[in-house]
Amino acid sequence: MSRIAMKILLLLCFSGFSLPGFSQDTASKVLPPVWDLAACLQYAKENNIQIRSLQLDKQSAEQDQLLAKSALLPDLYGSASQNFNHYNQATATNGNALNYSGSVGLNSSWTLYRGGYLKTDIKQKDLSVQAANFNILQQENDITLQITQAYLNILVDKESIIYNQDLVKTSQAQLDQAQRQFKAGSVARKVVAQFEAQLAGDRYNLNAAENAERKDKITLKQLLQLPDSKRFDIVKPDTILSIENITDLNTVQQYALQNRPEVKNAELGVQLSDLGLSKARAGYLPSLTLGAGIGSSYARDPNYNVFRQFDNNFNQQVGFTLSVPIFTNRQNKTNVAKAKIDIAQAKLTLENTKTTLALNTESAYINAQNSQSQYLSAAEQLKYNQEVFRIANQELKIGAANIVEFYQQRNLYVQAMQSYIQAKYNAALAAKIYEFYLGTPIKL
Repeated sequence: MSRIAMKILLLLCFSGFSLPGFSQDTASKVLPPVWDLAACLQYAKENNIQIRSLQLDKQSAEQDQLLAKSALLPDLYGSASQNFNHYNQATATNGNALNYSGSVGLNSSWTLYRGGYLKTDIKQKDLSVQAANFNILQQENDITLQITQAYLNILVDKESIIYNQDLVKTSQAQLDQAQRQFKAGSVARKVVAQFEAQLAGDRYNLNAAENAERKDKITLKQLLQLPDSKRFDIVKPDTILSIENITDLNTVQQYALQNRPEVKNAELGVQLSDLGLSKARAGYLPSLTLGAGIGSSYARDPNYNVFRQFDNNFNQQVGFTLSVPIFTNRQNKTNVAKAKIDIAQAKLTLENTKTTLALNTESAYINAQNSQSQYLSAAEQLKYNQEVFRIANQELKIGAANIVEFYQQRNLYVQAMQSYIQAKYNAALAAKIYEFYLGTPIKL
């Protein structure tokens, strides 16, 4: 193989594996079969339809911003016309006539003063671009929490599958032992039937856990808006921190109220409404416009050619136009009144946003505390039930256990394990949601 061919082969390989699972061409994107949480969040920020729609809204706001700035500049329009006239002519030599004429020109107008409307409009459009940015950030925050919740639900399912698989193996071993004891005549057929029922129940629970994992994977794929793919799984972290230091509520609330995009957006809403009032009041003030134009024309004339007529008819004009609103059919008064209403509504929105955010952070704080307490209790409960269940298993093996008591201990162990798994991930999720209000990125 030549050196050139080798370089081409290496280039193709690196271009195919430069990003694990992602291709720069979204139309032919190669998706990875296994995702971690960071990959899920990054993919959602780049491909979520709601976020992409908000990004288009931002681009639209940026175009409005450019348009508002351009309003300070003069415009320029060119024009040209060509006319043909046909009419009857009462002469002996010719019964009709055809005349033609034309004109060309350039016209420009420049708004010199409009009561401060134009500069206020620029400020308003600048704030609209900032608001569009905060809308994107707010949507990214929302999708981050939803994806994290769905991701942890799958982790719960995976752990439930593991312990249900262990239960199935244990039940199968106990059933095999009971069958051997039944053949030896040491236990009744009823005992074998009980272990068969236990195994069937464990298999049912295992299937339920596997189905729950499939459904939760579909939920995550819907949040990511992935195409239908049979190869999809997530990375299970080596450890999940369910016990973390909880920041005091006042610190988190103060940070959230000062930095969260929903609050920033609501504050911009008040500023936008204030500028809207300034624009409405500008309608009471006069406006001054400078206008200018140049042009020329020609008509059918046997004595003068077209170019000479253009030269003779060349004209220029310049002038000022002052427009003073005297009576506008209540238009300005209504605009001012509605602008004041918009300000009141924006202030209510800001107040409601702050109140809702403060309550959400307090609720997240309480959830984080309660979830950690529940996790510690569930861990302790599991510890004791696990030990009792281990003893019951040993007694069952040597034939010293009462079958009824054994099933009671087993059910207590199963319930304790289920509570522990749920509490473990609930505590991790609650802590990360609470710290997310403090601006801490969510990581597993």
